[in-house]
Amino acid sequence: MVTAGAPKGARRSQADRRAQTRNALLEAAARGLSTYGYANLVLERVAGEAGYTRGALYHLFANKEELALAVVQWVEETWDAEVGRLVAAESDPVDALLALARGHAVYCRRDVAQVMLTLRVEFAGQDHPVGRAITDIVERLAADCAALIAAGRDSGAIPPGPPPAHMASAYLGIVEAVGIELAGHAPYDVELADRAVRGLLGLPPAALPAHDPATEVNE
Repeated sequence: MVTAGAPKGARRSQADRRAQTRNALLEAAARGLSTYGYANLVLERVAGEAGYTRGALYHLFANKEELALAVVQWVEETWDAEVGRLVAAESDPVDALLALARGHAVYCRRDVAQVMLTLRVEFAGQDHPVGRAITDIVERLAADCAALIAAGRDSGAIPPGPPPAHMASAYLGIVEAVGIELAGHAPYDVELADRAVRGLLGLPPAALPAHDPATEVNE
């Protein structure tokens, strides 16, 4: 006789396996999109790199477009979890902008971080669902950054200058460029992201860490 709890446990187990498969496929697809772009993405290769069959991929995603849209959403969610939470934890707008720059540099150490830029460039000027999804995300982020810049100016921490919307576009361009060009070069990626946005925003340089002879390496 099957106990009442067994089917529920089986369903949970099946749901867990499905979630594990989905996450593996999304991460593999994100790597593929970062490297090859949308047009050159081969779904069979994505499935193989994730350790699954092409049939398993099509069981979860109807086609390449659906997979790419799911990747865009997944990247947004992981970015929010790893970077967005750092921004939300700061009550001061300047600290929030610096936290975003530093957090994004750390996020770019992952091999999937370039997917948004790759797809945004590929779909520039096209009316495509994937391109529209990325544009919506970028516009929301730019609006949030513009609001933080305006708040920083209201407090006197950020000096007057170009309109906040233009400043936000420049800010995001710098954050994205530093993150990509210095991906994985810790700790300089974080340090230079911080320096770059401080310069753009007209903030004083960060205080240098205290000299600690104990950390020196004799050459």
